Amino acid sequence: MAVITQVNPASGRDSCTRFLRAAAVFLIAAIVLALQPHRAAAAPYAAMVIDSRTGEVLHSRNADTRLHPASLTKMMTLYIAFEAVRNGEISLETKVKISRNAAAEPPSKLGLRSGQRIAFRYLIRAAAVKSANDAATAIGETLSGSEAAFARRMNRTAKALGMSRTTFKNAHGLTASGHLSTARDMTTLGRHLLYDYPEYYNLFSRRTTHAGVREVPNTNRRLLASYRGADGIKTGYTRAAGSNLVASAKRGNERIIATVFGGKSSTARNAKVAELLDLGFRRAPSRAALRKPRRPAYQGAGVVIADAGDSGGSAGAAGKTIRVSGQVNTSLRPKTRPGRSESPVLVAALEEALQTPPAEAVEDTAQTAPPAEQIENVQSVSAEGALRGDAIRNSIAVALAEAEAEPAPAAQTATATVIAAVQKVPFTGLRPVARPASLALANASPEPEPVVVTRLSTSGGRYWGVNVGLYTSRYQAEKVLLRTALSELETLDGSLRKVAKTRRGFEANFLGMSQDQAELACRRLNARNVTCKPIGPS
Repeated sequence: MAVITQVNPASGRDSCTRFLRAAAVFLIAAIVLALQPHRAAAAPYAAMVIDSRTGEVLHSRNADTRLHPASLTKMMTLYIAFEAVRNGEISLETKVKISRNAAAEPPSKLGLRSGQRIAFRYLIRAAAVKSANDAATAIGETLSGSEAAFARRMNRTAKALGMSRTTFKNAHGLTASGHLSTARDMTTLGRHLLYDYPEYYNLFSRRTTHAGVREVPNTNRRLLASYRGADGIKTGYTRAAGSNLVASAKRGNERIIATVFGGKSSTARNAKVAELLDLGFRRAPSRAALRKPRRPAYQGAGVVIADAGDSGGSAGAAGKTIRVSGQVNTSLRPKTRPGRSESPVLVAALEEALQTPPAEAVEDTAQTAPPAEQIENVQSVSAEGALRGDAIRNSIAVALAEAEAEPAPAAQTATATVIAAVQKVPFTGLRPVARPASLALANASPEPEPVVVTRLSTSGGRYWGVNVGLYTSRYQAEKVLLRTALSELETLDGSLRKVAKTRRGFEANFLGMSQDQAELACRRLNARNVTCKPIGPS
């Protein structure tokens, strides 16, 4: 007998539907469970607030926890870019060719194309204001040849700045294994940006800027618009990091820097930063002595220059390490040659030269003014930017020693040359030094007619300078000298501004520099598109 079982089609469909629903619920639950631990650990909160004038910590929470910095990384990329321009590695106007790697970076980006050429200044603007990843990568590749090499330079610079818990893997800040920093380290970096490169700091407060390709808005524009006194610095966001921000605000004499890691959204992050800035202004004293952070040693161009007290670059740092010590180990005064005593004639001539002002510094000539009036005129001469007397003595001592090695007539000729050279050096306002009676020139034999020597030995001397152009009037030349001195205080400080009249016009010169100082000054001025050429002692 056959048994026939009838299957209800409706019941089968219901079972299939229930199975699919259960599978969907299970799958969703599995995804949620898989993501839940990641979310809990991805963006923990950290914060730091300091008084930027002194570096004093006003508030901190999880400030030393290593977290994802996101685009706060670009603060270091920009710091190195500013350093490279200052040291003549690259000019703001240098045309940079965009690589395929840089053009392929994900957003946020400027939209640069592979093979495109763009001025370095626009890459800086795009990285600082738009937080463009393609621009940041292009900066790193331009300065170090590759992104990996630039990351090593970033880590060397971070160590020099005291960012002890930071490791960079790229120039833009997109999430990468081991690419981590802390709220404390990023606050330190923000303070260095403010004080080490104030000439570029205004970039961070621009609501918009033109980046060569197009006008771009600032990623931090909402806080800049809503918080009184806010003028920077940098935002950052990735899923792993959350919303990050290093912000600075100034009110009166007070300036506060606040850092937040792990904001749930940009709105929540901005509200928290505003709260922390308010806290900082409440706790900071109204008056405090400014203690700027120490600028680190230059880390670029394949050479790490470290102070004698520093430990040098990080392990694996590329390039040669040069220890620089300010201590003088040997005397600058040449030793007396065997069998020869110090020449009273030469020493007395040098003393007399150091007491005599240049002809153009005194209104009346030496032939018409009595000695007493000459001294009075000498003491009234401005000493602005002039060479110091001890530096002159030390530098010319080499020439004197060379002269003593020659026969008597040649030595007297060299003496006359030294006197003429010293009198051409801008007078420093030194008071006349009493000359020992034993060094009087009364017993010296008459000197022959001096012969002009075209070049004076300058070993270790400050007989170099720089020329910043030829102008049609003295006023124009003086104005350019003053403007240039104000824009390049670091390398031109201590030099003398001098306008020299020639047949062609008026030359604007800075004098009283060493060869190294003159060459560095020209590299940095050329990077600012200022015409400059070193002037040697010949």
